[in-house]
Amino acid sequence: MRLLEPAVEALQFELVDLEYVGAGRNSVLRLYIDRADSEAGEGVNVDDCARVSHAVGEVLEAADPIKGHYSLEVSSPGVERVLRKRSHFERFAGERVFVELSQPLDGRRRFLGQLRGVEGEGIVVEVDGCEYRLPFERIRKAKLRID
Repeated sequence: MRLLEPAVEALQFELVDLEYVGAGRNSVLRLYIDRADSEAGEGVNVDDCARVSHAVGEVLEAADPIKGHYSLEVSSPGVERVLRKRSHFERFAGERVFVELSQPLDGRRRFLGQLRGVEGEGIVVEVDGCEYRLPFERIRKAKLRID
């Protein structure tokens, strides 16, 4: 991500996530971008994805970090977007989230509920009327949920 972030940020976007899937000629490097200005109120459109794809493509061609053939895809993070950074959790306070921990807390690893906010070095999630304080260091994955 560090290699690609400067090119994405130069276009006023945030690199939310990336994934590399497949093998051989069917491999795909997929980038998920969002507007850097969280107050913009606009989503990412096709033209935005094309601009970022072009800029990132140049970086990848120059650095050549992935050997072999692959396709580059750029898209928005979608409605069930991944939450990785403290700023993501702050921005989406009040939203419904799914969080999975690397180690159990109070006998459970999975939490589906409302993100109350960020406190200290973790987040607060309300599940069925109970608040859980989940430390950032134990969050394995987190994303917004629409269900």
